[in-house]
Amino acid sequence: MRDVDLRVYFIMGSFNAPNGDPLHVLEQALKGGITCFQLREKGPDALTGDEKTAFAKSCQRLCKAYGVPFIVNDDVELAVLIDADGVHVGQDDLSASVVRRNIGEQKLLGVSVHSVFEATSALAAGADYIGMGPVYETVSKSDAKPVAGTARISEVAAIFPELPIVGIGGITASNLDIVMNSGATGVSIISAISGAENPEAAARSLLDAVQRVKVGI
Repeated sequence: MRDVDLRVYFIMGSFNAPNGDPLHVLEQALKGGITCFQLREKGPDALTGDEKTAFAKSCQRLCKAYGVPFIVNDDVELAVLIDADGVHVGQDDLSASVVRRNIGEQKLLGVSVHSVFEATSALAAGADYIGMGPVYETVSKSDAKPVAGTARISEVAAIFPELPIVGIGGITASNLDIVMNSGATGVSIISAISGAENPEAAARSLLDAVQRVKVGI
């Protein structure tokens, strides 16, 4: 299992930046201290083909400049093409075991799960971390599952204490303490950063909030 800092895991596509240029939003988030970035370019407004590749490379360059892992959602072919740091897949995407074979043992593999069974399968397939949610109601993902709260996170964390978990879905600096205290390693964020007037300040606030929980303040 490869180590990755999941404290503030930012997820964004080119269409998730209502207040400005997505690359500017990403750089501001990086300045604010996000610890991992996932490019999620899916849905009706998503870029495709050469435009998607070019945007992915631009995001990757920014992440490299700040020393932050660059993860591609679902698109294994793109991830391999540009030598991304890893891939994240959901239950409806290519199976985690196939993705692991395609990307090799040195790249990061994240898997979205919703139960102990799915977490067990992800771990067996070679996942380095799992994402669980949606914890709270979210409007950032049109394909989001029903709100799950934190009970499943607690359940999986108790059974697999060594498996890093990131909570996702409607998480903000003011409610992440519940998620972290349920056993999560970090939090996945979309709109709380991408929709913020000041993404840098939003990212810093989230990181500070995570750190306060970790040290018990």
